[in-house]
Amino acid sequence: MWLYALKRICLAVAIVVIAVALLFLMIHAVPGDPAAILLGQSATPEIVAQLHQKMGLDKPLAVQIATFFGGLLKGNLGFDVFSQRPVADIVFEQLPYTIELIFVSILWPVAVAVPLGCYSAMRRNSVIDQVVGVMAVATIAIPSFVMAVYALLIFAVALGWLPAIGTGEGFGDGFVHLILPAFAIGVGWVGYISRLVRASMLEILGENHVRMARSFGISEWRIVSRYALPLAILPTVTILGVGMAWLLSSAVFIEVVFARPGIGALIVQAVNARNYPVVMGIVLVTTFLTVVATTVSDLIAASLDPRTRENLA
Repeated sequence: MWLYALKRICLAVAIVVIAVALLFLMIHAVPGDPAAILLGQSATPEIVAQLHQKMGLDKPLAVQIATFFGGLLKGNLGFDVFSQRPVADIVFEQLPYTIELIFVSILWPVAVAVPLGCYSAMRRNSVIDQVVGVMAVATIAIPSFVMAVYALLIFAVALGWLPAIGTGEGFGDGFVHLILPAFAIGVGWVGYISRLVRASMLEILGENHVRMARSFGISEWRIVSRYALPLAILPTVTILGVGMAWLLSSAVFIEVVFARPGIGALIVQAVNARNYPVVMGIVLVTTFLTVVATTVSDLIAASLDPRTRENLA
């Protein structure tokens, strides 16, 4: 297991380096001169050239990439071209809001979908199984930003049950403000995870070790919880790790719709202003979070099922 973990971590580091380098090139390929856009049309060529030099845009692209990675090794993500504040301070001020939103948005779907998937597998083709299947398809088909708009109109505007925008003050008020955004992001995961758990559970319940457990008179719920569920949730663990990128992209729309602070709203502002240092800082952090989530999910899957680590170990 330690050898597998070491190889997986080395692979994650290589992925981060390659991804950041490619994203650096993509950002610099965006049309428009960032210095000219920041200074406006009235700026003289001399002032634009000075800002080019200050931002390091006058150097060859290879030198800019090397300088950027050299700063990363020192913990330096650059400086905001407007406020001259360190990019790391700006990003990590907003990051907790996004992490909080993502955590709640995935926690409640897992808590709801796993029991639904298990029950649907144990009561296959029952009325409840069919109802859960229809609701799963319906929730998966609706994009999170559409769900956010309708949830906002219904529960905040029409009924007035929940607050519409902001993060609130204090733990209780902050939790209330999280309900609608977390619902908009997570409702699609309920259907997806429940269908995934159901399919995996049906496959596991037909295997020989489950039949042998039944022959010894072990109760069905104990078979499901002890012998079937740890294997049936393996695909779910993997999907949750890969789904970090989808959650982060959903957070961009949700934070804008509900006027919440976070790296989603921050990256929209930075892209519109051509604020390259802030954009690169956000991209680096989100890439790192995605790779870490994928690595952790792989390690959890390997600990639950040793067969998954035999190919890489």
